[in-house]
Amino acid sequence: MKRMVLGLVVIIASLMSYFFVQSTPVDSIAYTPPPAPSLNGVMTPNTLLQKAILLGKGKFDGPEDTAIDSKGRIYAGTQDGKIVRLLQDGTLETFAETQGRPLGIQFDDKQNLIVCDAYRGLLSIDLKGNIKILSTSAEGTPFQFTDALDIATDGSIYFTDASYKYAQSEYLYDLLESRPNGRFMKYNPATGKTTVLLKDLYFANGVALSQNEDFVLINETYRYRITRYWLKGIDKGNKEIFIDNLPGFPDNISSNRNGRFWVALFTIRNPIADALHPFPFLKDQMSKLPKIFWPKPKPYGLVIALDEQGNITQSLHDPTGKHLKEVTSVREYSGYLYLGSLHNDRIGKYRL
Repeated sequence: MKRMVLGLVVIIASLMSYFFVQSTPVDSIAYTPPPAPSLNGVMTPNTLLQKAILLGKGKFDGPEDTAIDSKGRIYAGTQDGKIVRLLQDGTLETFAETQGRPLGIQFDDKQNLIVCDAYRGLLSIDLKGNIKILSTSAEGTPFQFTDALDIATDGSIYFTDASYKYAQSEYLYDLLESRPNGRFMKYNPATGKTTVLLKDLYFANGVALSQNEDFVLINETYRYRITRYWLKGIDKGNKEIFIDNLPGFPDNISSNRNGRFWVALFTIRNPIADALHPFPFLKDQMSKLPKIFWPKPKPYGLVIALDEQGNITQSLHDPTGKHLKEVTSVREYSGYLYLGSLHNDRIGKYRL
């Protein structure tokens, strides 16, 4: 019996030694998040998102972002690399297949669907579903995680590469590492040139232009903040924090150039993740574990509205996450908000 116990101890010790000496997929640094803000005032939890109509429930596979064409048809990119189209009679059809993972999508003034595909880069899809690759790299560095976009009235496409280091399937590694691996860029359709406007962003995600297109907002998901980059005026070319210490992970952001921004928050802050951030060694060890053992996001639906001064003016919640959760995009169209999700099987339609 003693030999069996000793042998078991040796085996466990060997496995632990192997675990700690094996290489880690991340190179974490310490980060001490600010205390999460209280959900009160305009952020007081409510059940407004539970009133949303659920479109295509059970038919979608992760409709991360949405776009609506001139005929009122709804488009979304799904986990299996498709751009699907929901017709007004409820029929779901395949519009195009990118062979990647389409994330941010938006129509340009020629009714081409511009797509940020996490794996294939910046794409343009015409009305017949034909795909054209617009850009796959900038300054000699390939896009690793093409994420979100907005289109200016002059046709310029502003978009993000969430992480030049980790692919979409590895986005949680970027969270653990806590390094600024994201970039913000501009694509000029007249020249076909892509210019890097900002580097060193902490998971560069959603993009939205202001009412006068004098500035653009970029969500830094893993710093719980939104950054403003000035396109015009005396501050042109400068950046600043627009709003900081949000109560959740800001994903996509949108604007109809009406002075109001809509921000989708993937979930509320995770106390375990925040407590782990100051300890790189622990984060490195966690990265070796199967993701089933990592801290789980709380099922929660959350959308906020911001004015152009960075004030939160409204919040919409589903605290249960049973109706809508992990909201990754929110788009205003004809009196409704359309809500996408990275993993869910539905699109929410909320009447304003």
